[in-house]
Amino acid sequence: MNSDYQIVATDPASRARLGKLTLARGVVETPVFMPVGTQATVKTMTPEELQGLGARIILANTYHLFLRPGVEIIQTLGGLHRFMNWPGLILTDSGGFQIFSLAKLRTLNEEGVLFRSHLNGAAHFLTPEKVIALQEGFDTDILICLDECPAHVVSEDYVVRSGALTLRWAKRCQQARTREDKPLFAVVQGGMWPQHRREQAQAMVAEGFDGYAIGGLSVGEDKETREAILDVTVPELPVDQPRYLMGVGTPEDLVEGVARGVDMFDCVLPTRNARNGMALTRFGRVVIKNAEHASSPLPLDEDCGCYTCSRYSRAYLRHLFVAREILAYRLLTIHNLFYYLELMAAMRQSLAQGRFGEFRQAFYGQRHDGGADNG
Repeated sequence: MNSDYQIVATDPASRARLGKLTLARGVVETPVFMPVGTQATVKTMTPEELQGLGARIILANTYHLFLRPGVEIIQTLGGLHRFMNWPGLILTDSGGFQIFSLAKLRTLNEEGVLFRSHLNGAAHFLTPEKVIALQEGFDTDILICLDECPAHVVSEDYVVRSGALTLRWAKRCQQARTREDKPLFAVVQGGMWPQHRREQAQAMVAEGFDGYAIGGLSVGEDKETREAILDVTVPELPVDQPRYLMGVGTPEDLVEGVARGVDMFDCVLPTRNARNGMALTRFGRVVIKNAEHASSPLPLDEDCGCYTCSRYSRAYLRHLFVAREILAYRLLTIHNLFYYLELMAAMRQSLAQGRFGEFRQAFYGQRHDGGADNG
């Protein structure tokens, strides 16, 4: 497998680590946040703008790209990187989360999952083998095994059966791969039961994958449960391989995930919240539609160096958002992604300088200073 993960520095007071993941197409420093480009685009952003913000790796969705435009078109046009004009790295998730999020449109069995397309109702059957073939066809940089993501509130028996199915599917994914130059990550499930999380992690590690994703979180559980699951799962994963927390989240989640030894993150929150009129800042969230911003000359964050904050007032952003102007979504997205990518860069710098603990304390200190909306 043509990749290498190197640990550069560690924090003695936590599990946080600074790393470097080398892939065939390039190098990414960890911990890293991957903006979500579900349909071969990070919503409202050009690839050049993403690069300018500091993004080096993004996530795309196998299920959605399979439905449209289809793997044949993407292959014909030179692979996903060329198709979307993205020079950086791409991780493709497997479609496993859609088994959870589109539960009303799918039927699950040992062989795979039958989806009714949310676009036109057409039936599509995805198997572990098909998911690997699709991701290899897209020619992306990191592949993810097909898994089943159980809901937050399900029986323990269901979680056990689901985890066993995810393990069997992972083995089939491993057998199906034909591109050894592309790392394949297994997905650790196990619901909200610590023992099942440990057992699933141990079983996946025994199969010898190139990296490990932690799935099944951010599905309705509270913050304390999520962090408790990370506390029991991460220690079971190899120290010398990357760890990826799927679909989680808030700025606090990123900091606490890093502190627990997670290397890679993705989440729609910064882009989706932007389109809903919420800016994420060092001090907390700013809901731009609130009347208090109607005549404010201040930027979203006076100390932020992003394009939006250096040029536009809260009053103007509120005007755009209330008027439903597309520019509002773009400017808020630019700010939110800049903030997330700068947050990760600051954590990497603090780890390199041996002061992650100080960074973590300062992060929470700022968030208690006020200066942001409460709703």
